Amino acid sequence: MLKKTKKNEERLRRHARVRRKVSGTPECPRLNVFRSNKHIYAQIIDDTKGHTLLASNSKDLKLEYGGNIEAAKKVGEDIAKKCLDAGIESVRFDRGGYVYHGRVQALADAAREAGLKF
Repeated sequence: MLKKTKKNEERLRRHARVRRKVSGTPECPRLNVFRSNKHIYAQIIDDTKGHTLLASNSKDLKLEYGGNIEAAKKVGEDIAKKCLDAGIESVRFDRGGYVYHGRVQALADAAREAGLKF
């Protein structure tokens, strides 16, 4: 369970606002980002079925430190490679209520550079 802090409650409120508009389909799934202090996680989600199709995170990549921009770039490249191998070319980006800055932006830019469209 996530800690109930004012900052996290505001993020969850922003995330709910984004989720009202952004929904993943089988043709164009949703790329969701979750950021913790130590790691960063990315999931490809089909919201019609409620299934996670693909996932990547800095823990599984066994990076030295998963909470920096370099780790976010590697996760972005990895999730894009997995998507292209699975035949998914375009996604809808869900920043998870985080500001599009720093690690979230680095992950998105790396995924775009690796060939994912959103």
